[in-house]
Amino acid sequence: MQVEIVAGSITEVICDALIVNLFEGVSLPTGATGAVDTALDGQIATLIRGKQGAGKYGAISVLHICTGIGARQVILLGLGKQEEFTLDRLRGVAGTAVRAAQKVDARTVATVIHGAGQAGFDPQAAAQALVEGTLLGNYRFRSYKTEKDEVVLPEKLYIIENDAQKVPAITAGARRGETIAAAVCLSRDLVNHPANHMTPTKMAAQAAQVAASHGIELQVMDKEELAALPMCAFLAVAQGSQEPPKLIIMKYTGNPAGKNLLALIGKGITFDSGGISLKPSEGMHEMKDDMAGAATVLGAVQAIAALKLPVNILAIMPCTENMPSGYAFRPGDVIGSLGGKTIEIISTDAEGRLILADAVVFALRQGATHVIDLATLTGACVVALGNVASGVMTNDRDLCGKVLAAAGAAGERMWELPMFEEYKDQIKSDIADLKNSGGRPAGAITAGLFIANFVDGKPWVHIDIAGTVTTDKDNGYNVKGATGTGVRTLVRLAENLGTW
Repeated sequence: MQVEIVAGSITEVICDALIVNLFEGVSLPTGATGAVDTALDGQIATLIRGKQGAGKYGAISVLHICTGIGARQVILLGLGKQEEFTLDRLRGVAGTAVRAAQKVDARTVATVIHGAGQAGFDPQAAAQALVEGTLLGNYRFRSYKTEKDEVVLPEKLYIIENDAQKVPAITAGARRGETIAAAVCLSRDLVNHPANHMTPTKMAAQAAQVAASHGIELQVMDKEELAALPMCAFLAVAQGSQEPPKLIIMKYTGNPAGKNLLALIGKGITFDSGGISLKPSEGMHEMKDDMAGAATVLGAVQAIAALKLPVNILAIMPCTENMPSGYAFRPGDVIGSLGGKTIEIISTDAEGRLILADAVVFALRQGATHVIDLATLTGACVVALGNVASGVMTNDRDLCGKVLAAAGAAGERMWELPMFEEYKDQIKSDIADLKNSGGRPAGAITAGLFIANFVDGKPWVHIDIAGTVTTDKDNGYNVKGATGTGVRTLVRLAENLGTW
């Protein structure tokens, strides 16, 4: 979808659908909505009087016959209560509105920045949220559909602003929104692809495309190179599959004089059968999404590089399948790790923490000063937080505070879980340094604590996105399927770090 900023009157723009808005409890439209109402001889006011709840958050009302304005149809969008309206709510209603435009076959859509004036939003931030919400809400994954899509996706978005002085800020926000939305959509695409397509080799190819487009250093290590390190834990997970593992390493240097190097590490299990500790067949098809951590990191690095943010990023994506075979590692095995610690395997389905442990040590050896890992790590996190929030664990209050602040600003919910000493007993082994599973109690926490054993005291944040990686319905700017969660948080974090 193309985005164009237009300085002028909202009643004159030529388009298929014009989106205006209304706060809850308002009986007489004002501002841009009032101007359209006047041009339509009071049709919007009549609709409001005849339809209770027209202003409720996400409510949609459509006027199909419009004369006196340039739009073929008008979509009235409910914004909810004014005091509850936030930038993320703006992002959400923008996604809802563009799907309403799809339903009326609109190829060109015009809109104002919803609630920006009355809510007092900064024009640039509001424009960014509007564009992000619109583009993410308009997303559809159709790579494997052979029949023509019956839904018409809008191709052009006009953002109308009557005050010409605000246009430069709105334009800057819109362009930033386009860049970030493209990165989220890349992450969504990678997760939505099936495992027979999105193999570790294909993940490496995707990384190569991003690196070439944005001038990012790229290295891809294969099985032989990993064995030479040796990445014993990563290779133990990989040995049951015929698909060759890949360690994808990308380095973005946005501040050559900077002293800090932030490692972003994403779990890249392109299909997780559970290995010998085989998962139930019901729902196993969803395990193509177990590489979402890697997809998030790749999307974030693309946006950070495109925005030319003055930070230094080391992105590491260990990618492999976890499969059962005569070569697969087994429960009861004791394996090594790049960090030198020995690990007793309790469950081969607790594989993500193994590849992350080796990736963390590798990042530290490459000079990382701070580490953030993202993974669809545990079903236990879904039990704890449902599909609403991602779980967070840390050994550093300052870095965690920065991550949570970035998540809040980006509209991605995260919740910190405790790291009490008592939990560590669950992953102590009688025959090795660690067990890779502490059992069902506090499963998300013990998984995070396992990774903590390999960070060597460096500031570290672990983000478990198992519950937020996908959604089973359209809601706001999220559409059914992969959400791309985490990308916007990492980009906002990089923005907030400044010349870090």
